[in-house]
Amino acid sequence: MKVLLDIKDDKFDFVMELLGNLKYVKAETITPEKAELISEIKEAVDNLNQAKKGKLKLKSAKELLDEL
Repeated sequence: MKVLLDIKDDKFDFVMELLGNLKYVKAETITPEKAELISEIKEAVDNLNQAKKGKLKLKSAKELLDEL
């Protein structure tokens, strides 16, 4: 299982040391850009799932082209 954590800068070293001491946890840092990409992909998947359930109205291709 994977978990994405948002840690305050002043607590980062402490949390990483704590996680590093747990034999069953592999901790890896990622860039802020990669974290943002993961967040955007997660949001897109959530929107897609809501649209499939009929809880989110999508625009047609024509409406998207009209916006350009």
